[in-house]
Amino acid sequence: MDTIVTDSAGKMMNSAVFGQIIILIVYLPILTLQGIEGKMFKPMAQTVAFALLGAFLLSLTYIPMMSSLLLRKRNSKPTLSDRMMKKVEKIYLKTLLKILRIPKMVFSIVAVLFVLAIFILSRMGGEFIPSLEEGDFAVETRVLPGSNLNTTIESTQKAAHILKSRFPEVQKVVTKIGSGEVPTDPMPMDAADLMVILKDKKEWTSASTFPELADKMTKELQDVPGVTVSFQFPVQMRFNELMTGARQDVVVKIFGDDLDVLSNNAQKLGKIIETVDGAQNLYIEPIAGMPQVTIEYNRPVIAQYHLSISDINRIVNAAFAGQSTGLVFEGEKRFDMVVRLDSKVRKNVDDIKNLLVPTPFGNQIPLSQLAKVEVKNGPNQIQRENAQRRIVVGFNIKGRDVQSIVEELQTKVNKEIKLPTGYYMTYGGSFENLNNAKQRLMIAVPVALALIFVMLFLAFGSVKESLLIYTAIPLSIIGGVFLLALRGMPFSISAGVGFIALFGVAVLNGIVRISEFNRLYKSGIRNIVRIVIDGGESRLRPVLMTAFVASLGFIPMALSNGAGAEVQRPLATVVIGGLLVATFLTLFVLPLLYVTIEKGFKMKSPSLGKHKRI
Repeated sequence: MDTIVTDSAGKMMNSAVFGQIIILIVYLPILTLQGIEGKMFKPMAQTVAFALLGAFLLSLTYIPMMSSLLLRKRNSKPTLSDRMMKKVEKIYLKTLLKILRIPKMVFSIVAVLFVLAIFILSRMGGEFIPSLEEGDFAVETRVLPGSNLNTTIESTQKAAHILKSRFPEVQKVVTKIGSGEVPTDPMPMDAADLMVILKDKKEWTSASTFPELADKMTKELQDVPGVTVSFQFPVQMRFNELMTGARQDVVVKIFGDDLDVLSNNAQKLGKIIETVDGAQNLYIEPIAGMPQVTIEYNRPVIAQYHLSISDINRIVNAAFAGQSTGLVFEGEKRFDMVVRLDSKVRKNVDDIKNLLVPTPFGNQIPLSQLAKVEVKNGPNQIQRENAQRRIVVGFNIKGRDVQSIVEELQTKVNKEIKLPTGYYMTYGGSFENLNNAKQRLMIAVPVALALIFVMLFLAFGSVKESLLIYTAIPLSIIGGVFLLALRGMPFSISAGVGFIALFGVAVLNGIVRISEFNRLYKSGIRNIVRIVIDGGESRLRPVLMTAFVASLGFIPMALSNGAGAEVQRPLATVVIGGLLVATFLTLFVLPLLYVTIEKGFKMKSPSLGKHKRI
């Protein structure tokens, strides 16, 4: 057993070392992720990297030693697994021989499947990270702009009563209005957050899914006049707010100087968003709507009475805001003595109009004869970003992916809205995060792929063989894309991480096969078909084990419906689908490529040489 273990370990040393290093390199792009996606997937990449290092050390030391001690000498009587593998090997070798006779047809089919997969991927759409069903709702509630606190409290109490009385799924409703002592979440008085705490999903009777329950609740809350609601999950809403300053999934920001131009274009944009399928809970940031008392002076009349604007302003300010006329002392304390009109005569605009202004001639004139006093709607708020004024238009997504919605919206906006010079529009939210993560991966992934090729060249010392193994990387995409499309999932950062993990396993299987082919060639076999047949037979079990063990390990994630399953499913789906196709490519297409490169496409009836065993 010592001799067998030493010989076997020596054969696999090259494959094991470079295979583990390549898998480590594959995970480097995940370590470059930043923001939310980095916090979600970096721990996974770090865990895999440290586990691989530990497994690598054990495979060189502990595993050979324990194998020599514990593995018994094989009896002549075959075991059940041996009999099963004999049948599998027989079927595999017959199939491989048939495939070796039709190289052009096989390559054409693989090329068509690859092109089809790329086409499907380009049409699949994309999202940043799938929304997690957190178990509760965060309902952003808004009343009419400029409403006071009492109006907001009354409206939110009605909304909470409707939710608690009409939906048995609701356990309790907690309302938050305004800002806390530490204003980390500043809100105006016309906005409120309703935290709807729900019972376990098994106890639901009104609906079976969160989107269905949100739709029914939205319809019921229409009974509260003047209230608009937007249903989201609590953590998701906070993420959106931290990322973009708004709580919606997609945020469009219009930058410019004139508030009226910003408001008009925001209204146009809102009408366009309403025509996009899948967009809901439209929110247009209110700019106007705050009632203000304005005093427009009639300067000719004021000049006739020998008055000045500053004199009138001082009187108005003293009457309604107060004017300091002296000091009051209480021991060592000192206070300003402020004079102003009594609260009974400064309640409405008529009191301002009737304010008497003294003239230099000794008489008094009502302010209404000197100025036009009226109530107008003024700016409600002025938001700035990067030292520029901006307005936000946001909406949530339902039933579609963020990328396809934003692309459709951009197409319509470019046709229907022409912004003046100096004004521009940006698209943020999860769409912006998706693009940022894609751009980062577009740099990190090619670098990692280049390093993989370098490692393959160092392992085999041949560009031809390195490229041969390298073909497994792009072709393994086929299975992942097809299975994503079959399950109706868009591309996401979670699926992208799955593709990255898939590349390492695909390359590892290729290394195992080509290493065995090279060993057989060095042993004296010169018949290329004989090499791929013998090599395929001897390495069939480890290739199948690698594929099935990894695939079976990801099946619980692919079928999970628990908390966090929305992020796990795309990753597991890509790995399972990709491994199935990558295994097929390793077992059949890779030997065919190896033979074709050596013999060319003219081979029609492969010869096994003297040692024919089938």
